[in-house]
Amino acid sequence: MSDTPLTEEEFFGIWASQKQAEIKPIEYRLYYDENGFPLFFSMEDLPGNYIVVDKEMYLGGPRNIRVVDGKLKIYQTMFGKKLVPASLGQPCDTRDICVIVSEDQPHVKWNLKHQEPEDE
Repeated sequence: MSDTPLTEEEFFGIWASQKQAEIKPIEYRLYYDENGFPLFFSMEDLPGNYIVVDKEMYLGGPRNIRVVDGKLKIYQTMFGKKLVPASLGQPCDTRDICVIVSEDQPHVKWNLKHQEPEDE
């Protein structure tokens, strides 16, 4: 390496010859599952279904949303999950849902039901 400093022309010549990295604009993404339920927000380019959202939506991270036909739908009420008696599911004691029993004992089977808000 030479101790001679670069001239202005040499510096700008080297600068111009370098390939400038392409700067991509920031993109806020909402990734969602096949039913349109949100999975997570990210700024990364990841595999999966996503839509681009604004910064406020990204920072707020609401859960009362769903993607329908590629568009974001916001509900006034939250989605919920509820245990309900069912023909399939986990057999539990008839007096206490916290006590799991075998199927040969008296029991009630419980399953998780997704509750969706009505269209608004």
